[in-house]
Amino acid sequence: MKRLKRVVIYTDGACLGNPGPGGYGVVLLYSGNRKELSGGYRKTTNNRMEIMAAIVGLKALTEKCKVTLYSDSAYLVKAIAEGWAKRWRKNNWRRNKKERALNPDLWEELLQLSDTHQVEFKWVKGHASSAENNRCDELALEAAQQPSLPVDQGYDGKE
Repeated sequence: MKRLKRVVIYTDGACLGNPGPGGYGVVLLYSGNRKELSGGYRKTTNNRMEIMAAIVGLKALTEKCKVTLYSDSAYLVKAIAEGWAKRWRKNNWRRNKKERALNPDLWEELLQLSDTHQVEFKWVKGHASSAENNRCDELALEAAQQPSLPVDQGYDGKE
């Protein structure tokens, strides 16, 4: 059996107002190589950008990999690591009998990508000692400030 490549991904999302213009930043590290990715939307939420950053990072991989994905979003890390997102999906995107889960479009895509790769999600303290997390924050903020950002088709304004 072929050994999987080990990739480290750092991600961050940002929003100028919540909701407001938002962006995501991603740093991929593999075998001495580095790739930075970013993008944004004209009206979205911080949580959507945190999830989008993870999606973009995983979509950048061209083959199945063993991934350690770092995020400063406890919401993102716990939703995957503690099985919340899978439970929401199993319950037809409901958190409980009264509340629907937010961002089901992004969670579905992230769960599919997480099944494609071997991904371990790890929380890192934001705006602290992680140079890569800080770089992702810079990329996300720069992306959120770009002119003519596209519409976040999945954002429905209910957050």
